[in-house]
Amino acid sequence: MRAIEQAAFDGGSATGIELMERAGQGVVEAILSAYPDVEQGHRHALILCGPGNNGGDGFVIARLLQERGWGVECFLYGEAIRLPPDARANHDRWAAVGPVVAFNDWRFGLRYGVRMTGDVAPTVLIDALFGTGLTRPLDEPLDRALRELDAAFPKGTALRVAVDAPSGLCMDSGRPLAPGPQEELPLRYDLTVSFHRRKLGHLLAEGPDACGSVKVADIGLDQAALRASRPELRETLAAAVTEAAPRAYELRKGGEDNPGGHKYDYGHALVLSGGPGRTGAARLAARGAIRVGAGLVTVAAPGSAMAECAAHLTAIMLTRCNGASDLGAVLEDERLNALCLGPGLGVGSATRDMVITALGSRRRCVLDADALTSFAGSAPTLFAHLHSRVVLTPHAGEFARLFPDIWRKLAETPTGGPAFSKVDATQEAAARAGCIVLFKGRDTVIAEPGGRTVVCAAAYDRATPWLATAGAGDVLSGMITGLLARDIWPVTAAEIATWLHVEAARTFGPGLIATDIPDLLPGVFRAIGV
Repeated sequence: MRAIEQAAFDGGSATGIELMERAGQGVVEAILSAYPDVEQGHRHALILCGPGNNGGDGFVIARLLQERGWGVECFLYGEAIRLPPDARANHDRWAAVGPVVAFNDWRFGLRYGVRMTGDVAPTVLIDALFGTGLTRPLDEPLDRALRELDAAFPKGTALRVAVDAPSGLCMDSGRPLAPGPQEELPLRYDLTVSFHRRKLGHLLAEGPDACGSVKVADIGLDQAALRASRPELRETLAAAVTEAAPRAYELRKGGEDNPGGHKYDYGHALVLSGGPGRTGAARLAARGAIRVGAGLVTVAAPGSAMAECAAHLTAIMLTRCNGASDLGAVLEDERLNALCLGPGLGVGSATRDMVITALGSRRRCVLDADALTSFAGSAPTLFAHLHSRVVLTPHAGEFARLFPDIWRKLAETPTGGPAFSKVDATQEAAARAGCIVLFKGRDTVIAEPGGRTVVCAAAYDRATPWLATAGAGDVLSGMITGLLARDIWPVTAAEIATWLHVEAARTFGPGLIATDIPDLLPGVFRAIGV
C-alpha cells in the first residue's frame, strides 16, 4: 500500500491529505451502509486516534460525523506535535471544533466510567490507532486501556469499528502482536474498513475473528494505471498474493472447444483405495473427481476390498491393485492421466512404495492424508521424487509432519511484525518440495514454487464451519484430481477445486456431510455459468 500510495503521489493523482479525506469518508459511508439504523439513535461516537496517519483518518471521521450532527469524543494516543504532517493537519482541523483528550485522561475516564459527555454511552467505538504498518506489540498501558474499554462497553452495547486494521493485529499474517502473556487481541470488532484492497491479515489466521466483517473503501487509487506507470510497482503487484475466485472459463473450455468429444478427451482419473473397512475415503474422492468433470474415474482397490467397493460404485469403475507392483501394471494404460493417493490408503511402507511408483510415472498427482503421513520423519525421500505436476494437500497436522521446522516458525507466538504467516509457510514448503502445496484450513493457501500464491478463505460471507466434517478433505482431493484429468494446470486446478468446495458447502448450509458435496457441484456450475 505504501508503494501504491507513493506512486499516486509521484504521478500527481492524489495527495496525502486527499487520500486521508477519502479514507475518512469511506469509513463513515461503510458504517452507515452496514448499519443504517445507527443514525436513528442518539448518535454518539468515541474515536481512538493513533500517532500516525491512521490517527489522521480518525480525526477526519470525527469531523465528518460531527457535521452529520453526531456527538463525538476524540482521544489521542501520543503527542500532537509528533503526528505526521497530514495527520497533524487533520488533528488541528478537528481541534478547532472539538476537544482532543490525551491518552492518560482517556484511561482515567474509562476506568471510572466518566466521559466528556457525562452519562451518554457511545453508539460507535472507532479504533483508528494503528493501520497496516504495525510491527510491534501494543505498549502495555495501551493494551490494558483497550481491555478496560472492552469491559466498560460489553459486546452489543456499542458498535465496534476498526479503521483498516484491528489494533494489535499483524496485517501481514492475521496474527495478534500482544504484549507479554496476552495472546488475544484486546478488542474484537463488528466491522473493519479497509482501503483500496483487503490485506492478508483480514483473511489469514485470526484476522476474520478479529475483524468481524470487512468492507473495502475505494479511495481513488487506479491500480491499473499505477502498474503501467511504475515498472517496479508492476512487479510487486504481479507477484502479489491473490484471492481465489471462480474460473468458469477454465471449466467451460473443454466442452466449447470439443462439443463432440469422447469421455477420454476429459481425462481418466485413478484413485487408490485402502483395504476392507477403509474404502470410504477413496470412494468420496472418486465421486468428487467424476462430479467435477473427469471423463472417467477408476478406483484401484486391494483384492480383499473389491466386493466392498463394488457394492457402492456405479458410474465409477473398479480395478484390482494389491500394492506398488500392481500399480505399476495399472499405469501401463497411458490413458490414466491423473492420480489420487492417500485417502484411506493406510500409513506405512506399502503406501510409501505406491507413492514413489505413482510419482515415477510423472503423471499429474494429488497426495493427501496417509500418502503424506507415511513420509513423516522421512520427508526428504518424498521430496526427491516430487515434480511440478504434483499437488500436496496437507492439513495442519500433516504439514507439521512433512515440514516440522517451517511449522515451528508458524506456531511460535510472534513478538514483532511482519509475523511469519501461513502464506510464508506455504511458499517455503512449495519451494522445498518442488511442487504445489495446498495448506488446508479456513484460510487455505495454495502456492507453487516461485510462482502464483492464492488465498482461499472461507470467512465472512463465505464462512462454512460445517465443512469441518469427516471426509470433506477427501472430496477436495478428488475434485483436484478430476480437474487435473481435464488437463487444467495443477495450481489452477487446486484453486478452482478449493473455491468450488467452499461454494458447494455454502449452497447446502449446516448439516452438510461429505457425501453431499459432489452432488452439489452441478448446481454451483449452473450458478457460475458453466
